Amino acid sequence: MRETILDLLNRKKITIQPAFSGLIHITAEGLELEGLVFHEIHKDAEKMARAAASTFKLTGIPSATLPLDLCAPAEALGSELFFYEDGEFQFPQVKKLLFESTSQMKNLLPTEVRQRGRISLICKAIELLKKDIGNEAVISGLIPGPYTLLIYVCKVQNLFHEMKKEPAVVQNVLLELSNFLADIGNAYLEAGADFITVHEMGGSPGFIGPAKFEEFVLNPLKALHGKLNGPKVLSVCGNTNSSMHLLAQCGADAISVDQLNDLAASRAMLKDVLLFGNIDPVAALSRGENTQITEAVLSAKEAGVDAIWPGCDLVVQTPLKNIKLMTGRQ
Repeated sequence: MRETILDLLNRKKITIQPAFSGLIHITAEGLELEGLVFHEIHKDAEKMARAAASTFKLTGIPSATLPLDLCAPAEALGSELFFYEDGEFQFPQVKKLLFESTSQMKNLLPTEVRQRGRISLICKAIELLKKDIGNEAVISGLIPGPYTLLIYVCKVQNLFHEMKKEPAVVQNVLLELSNFLADIGNAYLEAGADFITVHEMGGSPGFIGPAKFEEFVLNPLKALHGKLNGPKVLSVCGNTNSSMHLLAQCGADAISVDQLNDLAASRAMLKDVLLFGNIDPVAALSRGENTQITEAVLSAKEAGVDAIWPGCDLVVQTPLKNIKLMTGRQ
């Protein structure tokens, strides 16, 4: 299955629709069986690799994703993170915004990105993961999109004001962030990731609208994808049916959409780009019964997806049996 998925990502024709993910897909069950504590897996390369591998080992889903949060690039910019060490299944979050506005960010992005924050630790975890399961499963390196990274480090109210009053400033900063993220993505590829998933949650046209997406996010995504030295999947949130023609221009090999999309309509809009999706990670995979999951998978296949993916990151409490159902292993 690994080779089949790699062929798919490299635009070779395959005869099946594989089920896997390039988004975060770890589970509480898997962590418990590995003896891992949730907040610790983000700060230790060996534990991070074991956590990422656990879902494949327990369900057979032929994929693993690192890192296990989206905040590593913000941390590399200088953000301090909160790791929820009280036992909650909460992913790391930025403690405090670095910038009041994008105008403060001009010419301030650091060089030598790979030595900042946890980037080198994540690369080590990818190397360990590759040695462990890399002959059997594909490995995704996960990075946020430029706009998503921007709202992790800049005050959103001021960002919206600048998008109206000083659009060129915002556009230039987003292009700088695309270079910054490309360096991180390429570090993950060099460490052993098979492809990069760009998770543009905050900048999805389903959230900011098609017009704002085209004005501010499209070109930075084109720049980012153009600099990544491997296959890339663009993951977006919200209903993006009316924007698939814009997403198709972003330079990704595949677009992953969430459960709000009409897959058949999305498929009709994409000509030369792969479509992945869109099993509901909450209603189906986390809470659904057997028939609901199998019907969702069948519906996605009939709509013409090239691969079955969850619509977003898995809920940590997702039952292992439901992941097996998604992949057809139960």
